[in-house]
Amino acid sequence: MDKKLITVTSPLMPDLDDFVHSLNDIWDKRWITNNGEYHQKLEKALCEYLKVPYVSLFTNGTLPLITALQALRITGEVITTPYSFVATTHALWWNGIKPVFVDIDPATGNLDPGKIEAAITPQTTAIMPVHVYGQPCRVKEIQDIADKYGLKVIYDAAHAFGVEVKGESILTAGDISTLSFHATKVFNTIEGGAMVLKDEKTKQRIDYLKNFGFANEVEVVAPGINSKLDEVRAAYGLLNLKQVDFAINARHQVAMKYREALKDVDGITVWQDKPGVRHNYSYFPIFVDAERYGMTRDELYFKMKSHNVYGRRYFYPLISTFSTYRGLPTSGRDHLPNAYKMAEDVICLPMYHNLTDDDIARVVDEIIK
Repeated sequence: MDKKLITVTSPLMPDLDDFVHSLNDIWDKRWITNNGEYHQKLEKALCEYLKVPYVSLFTNGTLPLITALQALRITGEVITTPYSFVATTHALWWNGIKPVFVDIDPATGNLDPGKIEAAITPQTTAIMPVHVYGQPCRVKEIQDIADKYGLKVIYDAAHAFGVEVKGESILTAGDISTLSFHATKVFNTIEGGAMVLKDEKTKQRIDYLKNFGFANEVEVVAPGINSKLDEVRAAYGLLNLKQVDFAINARHQVAMKYREALKDVDGITVWQDKPGVRHNYSYFPIFVDAERYGMTRDELYFKMKSHNVYGRRYFYPLISTFSTYRGLPTSGRDHLPNAYKMAEDVICLPMYHNLTDDDIARVVDEIIK
């Protein structure tokens, strides 16, 4: 077995001396949470970097989803995708909302707008799509449907940090977008997340909701939750933001090397960049056609793993197959054929900014051999 473990991801981390300098400042100020200086600076810096009007920071990426549903008073049924991380659907469940699964577009892994209208009922109040692997959803088509039926749109944009279409941030689509700053993401605050908002009034309401509903020292205006980001992780994030473009560029180089090396491997499909899109290269999925390739996806996955090359079958299994959701009428394979197929064919290859040429060669060799 090869000695070096090649993991599926590796976190972007700031220079330790720079971080210690920030920690010393935080220790001197003795203000470690509750909308401190670093928290405010990070929100402002993210607005500028992401080209969005307002950002509200959270302690992880799941709580913005839960809070967005509360803030927009979503009830009843929400149309969403089965091809995502479980937090997307769990956020609905925690709010007492019924998920209605709609199949995906096999070209992107995203919710297929052409299948949304058939799933709308009198109980439908919103659509919750996901920009899968950072691939932009067909946001205009989704918004047209939402406007036609009077529905809200909340985007789970956990993978879409910095993604733009024709120079505009994808995060301004819909009513609210949410981000994850987990250690596995392109930009991270170790654990963390954010909500992207369009107006100051909604930003203020969200800031109340994430701090128990406090408007001031003596007034609670809503039944809020505690989901604030602390000063230590805000400082970490500010330092990471300075190097995130370097990391994205490095990921781009990795993606191009994978594409070139795998372009002629029969039975292995890779995606290309979309015209007009600034991608963030958060993941590099490949899709295995077992008949043409001569090996199933799982056989390849475990062969790679046996040689210390760790990919990830992401997203597998589908959310709709988990015990909480498999009894829903929209969870079956006949209803979600594209999603089931993608979940059974996909491997996300190792992808991060400090992946070496030797690492890439080992990954590719496992696939080509």
